[in-house]
Amino acid sequence: MQFRLIHEDISTKARAGIISSPHGRFETPVFIPVGTQGTVKALSSEELKEIGVGVVLCNTYHLYLRPGHVLIQKMGGLHRFMSWEGSLLTDSGGYQIFSISNLQKSQPEGIEFKSHIDGSQHFLTPEDVLKIQASLGSDLRMVLDECTSYPVSHRQAEDSLKRTLDWARRSKRARPKQGGILAIVQGSTFKNLRKRAAQEVVDMDFDGYALGGLSVGEPIPLRWEIVDLTNDILPPDKPRYLMGVGTPQELLEGISLGVDMFDCALPTRIARNGSIFTSEGRLNLRSAQYKEDSGPLDPDCICQACQNYSRSYIRHLVWAREILGMRLTSYHNLYFLARLMEKARRAIRRDKFRQFKGEFLGGYGKIRE
Repeated sequence: MQFRLIHEDISTKARAGIISSPHGRFETPVFIPVGTQGTVKALSSEELKEIGVGVVLCNTYHLYLRPGHVLIQKMGGLHRFMSWEGSLLTDSGGYQIFSISNLQKSQPEGIEFKSHIDGSQHFLTPEDVLKIQASLGSDLRMVLDECTSYPVSHRQAEDSLKRTLDWARRSKRARPKQGGILAIVQGSTFKNLRKRAAQEVVDMDFDGYALGGLSVGEPIPLRWEIVDLTNDILPPDKPRYLMGVGTPQELLEGISLGVDMFDCALPTRIARNGSIFTSEGRLNLRSAQYKEDSGPLDPDCICQACQNYSRSYIRHLVWAREILGMRLTSYHNLYFLARLMEKARRAIRRDKFRQFKGEFLGGYGKIRE
């Protein structure tokens, strides 16, 4: 994995760059659709390519449990298994394991947990997690970390951080020859811990750095303070990845603070429930006001859903729980974010990101879901 910084906006900390992997390259800043189990729900790999997606995130925890990384490797790797030609990022699965805290137990050596599928017992070390990702054949791989909830005491956050940093050191020593490895900066909302975490993982010299443990219930202004503080410590020649953020407002704020990569399941999850992004704000198709609306989902959008179907028709599909409704809204939301990122990159290269952000947000608040 290689990252090349192309341009930095003069009025903000926004950056434009390119990440290259064995499966092509994609421009940053970028929103990465979440394909937890080897698929972005409701959409095919061909549709993702059509939208302009260059990288997809898949989940190590879920694929390890089902269908199993050994089977995927036998099938030629995850790219061939899911018929995806672009880049793949796999997360460590740590967040998913810790989110089912009643089924897991963190230890210095690794994580012991029960499968949420059949209750079977498992134990994974940081080294195991990298081996699993290597067998999947992903291009960008995350090291195992311990994600704390919010709120948490300083002592708990510090103890958790010590374990995360130890796992990062072990992961660096055990890294395979191929594939980019990204470390995760933890420390909850404590600035001294975040500084320490960022400085220590930078000293370990990974291929990129993620900001974890955010968007878990902390006050939004505090989140951006942590992001800004951390990015100022991370090296400019490596990509920065803010995990779990995916609304248009959040993406633009993160970009303005120097974030290069984002992922979140929210855009496709809300789409399956009839909520869509538009240039005037988030719109809930379930509302009665769209029952006889013959217009497109977003008049400013040229995606397939907007060109060929009305709000009225898609609203009917959503209420009837037809699969096509979920497909069209999911397609639109990812298309909307892909175009937003494209416009953001263009604005950065022209040193006009602050203006672009202000103009977009000025129009985005017209509709309130």
